[in-house]
Amino acid sequence: MEGVWRKAMTALRLRLCVHVPAEGEGGATGERLPASGAGGCPTEAAVAAVGSAPDETVSGAVRVSRSGSRSSSKGKCAICFDSMRSGHGHALFTAECSHMFHFHCISSNVKHGNHVCPVCRAKWKEIPLNRSLSSRLGINQVQLPQQDAYVALLHQAPNRQQGVRRLHSPLEPANFNDDEPLQQTEASDNLNFRSTRTAVVSMYPEFSAIPQSSSQDGFSILIHLKAPSANSDQDTCGPINESSVRSPRCRAPVDLVTVIDVSGSMAGTKLALLKRAMGFVVQHLGPSDRLSVIAFSSSARRLFHLQRMSHYGRLQALQAINSLGAGGGTNIADGLKKATKVIEDRSYKNSVCSIILLSDGQDTYSVSSNVQGGSTDYRSLIPPSILNDTQRMLPIHAFGFGSDHDSDSMHSIAEASGGTFSFIEDEGVMQDAFAQCIGGLLSVVAQEMRLSMECVHPGVQLSSIRSGSYPRKVARDGRSCLVDIGQLYADEERDILLSVNIPQSREQTSLLKVACSYRDLVTNETINIQGEEVKINRLTSTISEPVSIEVDRERNRVQAADSIESARCAAESGALSEAVTILQDCRRRLSESSASKSGDRLSIALDAELREMQERMASRQLYEASGRAYMLSGLSSHSWQRATTRGDSTDSSTIVHSYQTPYMLQMLEHSQNHIPLPAGQRPQVPTRSSAR
Repeated sequence: MEGVWRKAMTALRLRLCVHVPAEGEGGATGERLPASGAGGCPTEAAVAAVGSAPDETVSGAVRVSRSGSRSSSKGKCAICFDSMRSGHGHALFTAECSHMFHFHCISSNVKHGNHVCPVCRAKWKEIPLNRSLSSRLGINQVQLPQQDAYVALLHQAPNRQQGVRRLHSPLEPANFNDDEPLQQTEASDNLNFRSTRTAVVSMYPEFSAIPQSSSQDGFSILIHLKAPSANSDQDTCGPINESSVRSPRCRAPVDLVTVIDVSGSMAGTKLALLKRAMGFVVQHLGPSDRLSVIAFSSSARRLFHLQRMSHYGRLQALQAINSLGAGGGTNIADGLKKATKVIEDRSYKNSVCSIILLSDGQDTYSVSSNVQGGSTDYRSLIPPSILNDTQRMLPIHAFGFGSDHDSDSMHSIAEASGGTFSFIEDEGVMQDAFAQCIGGLLSVVAQEMRLSMECVHPGVQLSSIRSGSYPRKVARDGRSCLVDIGQLYADEERDILLSVNIPQSREQTSLLKVACSYRDLVTNETINIQGEEVKINRLTSTISEPVSIEVDRERNRVQAADSIESARCAAESGALSEAVTILQDCRRRLSESSASKSGDRLSIALDAELREMQERMASRQLYEASGRAYMLSGLSSHSWQRATTRGDSTDSSTIVHSYQTPYMLQMLEHSQNHIPLPAGQRPQVPTRSSAR
């Protein structure tokens, strides 16, 4: 059984192969590179060794525990796990600590700065040296998995002899205004790619008619908003494969800063998977997009300046990411502070800007407890400029990884910035989670979107507005309201549920008029849309009208979100049984609704989501391990009406995949299949509007 397990682990390491740059090509941050096994792949022992040498510092200076070491099997090299029998054509090396390795494996290890035993971590006084090794391990000679196009780019990585400037410097500049200039495009180009489609605003009253003799309080009206679809021309240049993201005219370019956790707990497979996920992101950014990467452990450092993802930009970004090692503590606040500084100091600005944050731990440097209320204050993690940004122009999309991350802090960071919180429960889903997020960011079609609603009939008055986390402003007289939606991805949908008070009337009553405005990011034009008035007929009879399925569906969604929040509060106070009862009652009410009885897909998905949350509350241990993070990610998804990763939500067979857009699904398919989709091909995605 042990042999089978070892073969499986070896296969996994080969599958997760991340190329190691040749000597002198890694980040000039002073961090040592992992040892290479066969084919240039870092083995588990080698990855664990990165950042764990007693003489190595990561992000300023924290020594890493030796507890992660593993002993090698008898007769096998602890680096490549191949046999070390004499006469097999490989020179062997026995270290002063008595552990034996293939000479070519351990000399490569030493070449990258690791002067300790990968097995016992003993520091060597005498080290193996092969002067000809550097010349024989050129990047272009390394065999990489063919399906990993973004890793294979490293075959073409430049070396110093080619005269390509180094990206990094051991010392960061005082100001991060060294961002690369934007790619220049002709203004007339955008006119050729102007979309003929605009956002669509639809209104649905709860009933089409009510009796003349009765007044109604709390009459529901649904306002449904759908963002413009991707350009028809964009089918051949959408953000889904290497060739399709190149044209800057097809979509809004992005400034992206990724803030990634490289603390000691990320060592091994986690770090290898993170590098692969980042490789996917790098490969799917175009030459008009710019990327900067912040790595944090006990402190944070910028790996490279905000630069365009041109051919060489991607190569250099991949090299910097692949040079990362794990070690030290978890200082999320410093990572976000540095990321925000990159954004604020930039000399040039792309129209879309965002931060992606990933961590598997808890910040132990900045988080403090509120002495009076006993609650934890997470505001110290968030830069003041983001807290004060009422327009939410810099969303932080936070990803909590594994069972040990602080889901409360990650959710708080995302919520305060207008971003989303995703729970990556299975480490193998990390790339898919990033892919879904990137699928959204690379398809932003509108910004500064605002809905305005105004009562028409003098006797009609607003009584409530359910807009989730989107800010709303109601006039003092209660007859008008503004809701700031902000930024939307292509084909995204938003639902706002209003309640109004209606007086008695013998004539058809005009209830509401709705308008929408937003900025088209491709043409930079302001688009204004005037919706039709919402009117209802008045009947002389008291015959009841059937309820609108659209309104009933939205009430189910709002009710489910409210129940999730109530159940979470109960669970946090220790009342798990009460929390389960809240969810059960909500499921029962949903099942009795007209939408559920008609087979509405959103209502079915809501029931499946609530059932999953119930199961994760079976015990306090299970809730602490995954239930809390799953619920917070669900709340984030419903409050912003935007897709998040949680559980199996990225699986195409799951029921719980609310709010995904066609571009998100395309990017997911590309991540899962490792092959680009044919140009123009679009998967069928069930949307809320298609269920109407």
